[in-house]
Amino acid sequence: MPTTIKILIPIVGLGVGVILVLTAVFLTKAVFSEPFQVFGMGAAPEQPINFPHDVHVEKVGIECMFCHRTVDSSGPAGIPSVEQCLFCHKDLGDEQFILSGSEELELLRSHFDNGDPIQWKRVHRLPDHVQFLHEAHIGAGINCSTCHGDVGGMQVVEQVRDLKMGDCVDCHRENNAPTDCLTCHY
Repeated sequence: MPTTIKILIPIVGLGVGVILVLTAVFLTKAVFSEPFQVFGMGAAPEQPINFPHDVHVEKVGIECMFCHRTVDSSGPAGIPSVEQCLFCHKDLGDEQFILSGSEELELLRSHFDNGDPIQWKRVHRLPDHVQFLHEAHIGAGINCSTCHGDVGGMQVVEQVRDLKMGDCVDCHRENNAPTDCLTCHY
């Protein structure tokens, strides 16, 4: 057998092995993630506390940025702390805010009393190798619903767009934003 072929056989074997391992990891993640989510698509995850965005946005009139306070100043949008939730639900004297006896509010108060943060489950997901800066998009005037859908009208928040690279690149082209790979992959 020629020397070149002897050298190529282990290299090809290694390549096939790497592909098989990556495929196994991807399929394992797809089958065992909660619930069958790879990059956010699928049924909305069950949250530790039922938070009806539709009530907070449509009925009470709270803007996205009131709760997601870092959305215009950093990469992540930020998730409100228990203390921030209780700011409205604590002692405002309006039954609309207090919800006395609500099971969900009792869970919220329990987290506060025990000093436990709420372990919200991520709904909108991008691959780990993608960096997304909310502040840049908010600063450019992009509305939250462009990527997240009408969250304010949702009883249970779910990911409504694939959030695939093609969507992002198309949007960047339409808005004269950078399409260089290092804009999102760094």
